[in-house]
Amino acid sequence: MMKNKTESRLVSDSLGEITLPPNVLYAAQTQRAIENFPISGRRMPKNFIQALVLIKKAAATANIQLEQIPPNFGHAIVKACDTLLEHPRLMEHFPVDIFQTGSGTSSNMNANEVLASLASDILNEPIDPNDHVNCSQSSNDVIPTAIHVSCAIALHSDLIPALNYLSSAICKKAKQVGHFVKTGRTHLMDAMPIRFDQCMSGWANQIDNNVVHLKTLQNSLQELCQGGTAVGTGVNAPAEFAIQFIENISNLTDLNFKSAPNFFSQMGSQDVAVSVSGGLKTTAVSLMKISNDLRWMNSGPLSGLGEIELEPLQPGSSIMPGKVNPVIPEAATMVSAQVIGNDSTITIAGQSGNFELNVMLPLIASNLLDSIQLLTNVSHLLADKAVTSFSVNQEKIEETLARNPILVTALNPIIGYAKSAEIAKQAYRENRPIIEVASENTDLSQDELNKLLNPKSLT
Repeated sequence: MMKNKTESRLVSDSLGEITLPPNVLYAAQTQRAIENFPISGRRMPKNFIQALVLIKKAAATANIQLEQIPPNFGHAIVKACDTLLEHPRLMEHFPVDIFQTGSGTSSNMNANEVLASLASDILNEPIDPNDHVNCSQSSNDVIPTAIHVSCAIALHSDLIPALNYLSSAICKKAKQVGHFVKTGRTHLMDAMPIRFDQCMSGWANQIDNNVVHLKTLQNSLQELCQGGTAVGTGVNAPAEFAIQFIENISNLTDLNFKSAPNFFSQMGSQDVAVSVSGGLKTTAVSLMKISNDLRWMNSGPLSGLGEIELEPLQPGSSIMPGKVNPVIPEAATMVSAQVIGNDSTITIAGQSGNFELNVMLPLIASNLLDSIQLLTNVSHLLADKAVTSFSVNQEKIEETLARNPILVTALNPIIGYAKSAEIAKQAYRENRPIIEVASENTDLSQDELNKLLNPKSLT
């Protein structure tokens, strides 16, 4: 159990004394960060904090194995990590703002102090945040490692399954409505016909390609710089620490982590994070395209395309009765816009590697994990409340298809482009079905025209 301190306490660090409020498990450096960075009120993401605690557990275990700290100290730290991970109010112990020191030192020390407090209570003996919890570590390698671990877990457990779910929903719906033929469109203008399953296969392939790309990027995320300590040289850590840590964190997460081939690049830059963000941005662009297609196809219902009807989920207007809007695709486009914006932030932050350390690490972590969570959530919503549940307006698509002059394209090899263009323009001008105008202006029989201009055969 956690033994919170019920009264204000005076504590000290290398800068002097500072007062802690009651009922907190952190210590001086966390309190300084709270006072120094009252900026956004936004804390580091929960899955980042969980990854940070897992790293501390893996490090403590490595330190026991390598005899860097007394075994009873190490076991108390491991137990403290488990207690913290199991506690439903985990985040109340991690109040540091996202906009803090660029190395994330405040978040690292926040974890060290909380775990030291818990471990001290468990052991009934003082455990030091720096000398024991942070043994063989530095914020310089812990925070980049936490970015990689948290994002690798989130991709593996959340986003990739969500995208696979969306792709599966698209493919299943495509089989159900694939026999319907609709007017294809380029430049938002009428074009040759297309089946619904053809249209939707494009959506599914977009999602599948993103999954392949993200899985490739995940391999890079699973390379960790833990063991580099300050500036990447591994100072104050045993040579075997990185190897032992990798084994431990892999066992804790069931992911195949490995040591980065070069600690200096992973600590001095955040190129992997920038690449992952680019993959998330591409995924967002794909979701925006799919969502906008759904919105256009649903538009109307009378004055728009009206080809499909999305599930009515809520009233669409506070003043116009009966109006229903495509709210899920709209939400998805806003998510996409946010992820694209997050990518711009991460790109700028990625440029902030100065010599041996990037100094916008908390911002990178927050935006990466935000993008993953947003895309995960909205992929499920698109699948369940837009793709799976829309219905096809067969009467509307057949009506517009029969009047589509672009079907005359099928006659090009027989009567030539110029003659076909004349027929198409007349059909547009007189608002008549193309087959009628073609019958009047060519020597082709009605049977030949029916065969040549059959929309389904043209798909």
